Amino acid sequence: MAFDTQDAQQFLETGGPALVAIAVLSVLTLAIILWKLWRLGLSGAWSSGQATTMVETAIAGHVAPKTVPTRNIRARFVAGALKARGLPDALAREEVARLAGLELAALRGGLRPLELIVTIAPLIGLLGTVLGMIEAFQALETSAGQADPAVLAGGIWEALLTTAAGMAVAIPAAVALSWFEGICDRVQADMEDMATRLFTQMPGSQARTG
Repeated sequence: MAFDTQDAQQFLETGGPALVAIAVLSVLTLAIILWKLWRLGLSGAWSSGQATTMVETAIAGHVAPKTVPTRNIRARFVAGALKARGLPDALAREEVARLAGLELAALRGGLRPLELIVTIAPLIGLLGTVLGMIEAFQALETSAGQADPAVLAGGIWEALLTTAAGMAVAIPAAVALSWFEGICDRVQADMEDMATRLFTQMPGSQARTG
């Protein structure tokens, strides 16, 4: 059976304002996930080969390439770290930490709204359920306990609908959030490893640290 626009409208009316809010959050969640996937792909979050080559080239004492892929987050960081090595050791490490912080902050952009959706979607669903239960018991009180059980069950079913919808939005959002955070953590670990190798294995590192 096809689920047309009229069915969708009736479904939203059944759940009330809480279900409408959850529907808006579901659209927003999908938009954030798609946008984040696009941004991660654009920044080369899954590609470390270019940055690794730059680090190995620098450690071997060869001249680093003048052209750096500006879209690759790790390569940009390595290029900045190589420039920072011209500074005194303490300042160089502070500059590298600053560059890493800027890159990681940009990489984690969009995760806070997704985290907020994970938190509030079930709460909105629970609020809708509580309000629906209140209405159901108010109807039972008005009828002096003579309400049709089928009607009462229908009201409770409609109230529980918002909780289910809230969880249906929050669960995939939580999975996506955890996956994105894992990618960011991997990039951060790679940056820390590359920076350590540049400061300890490049020619002249002994003189700088000695």
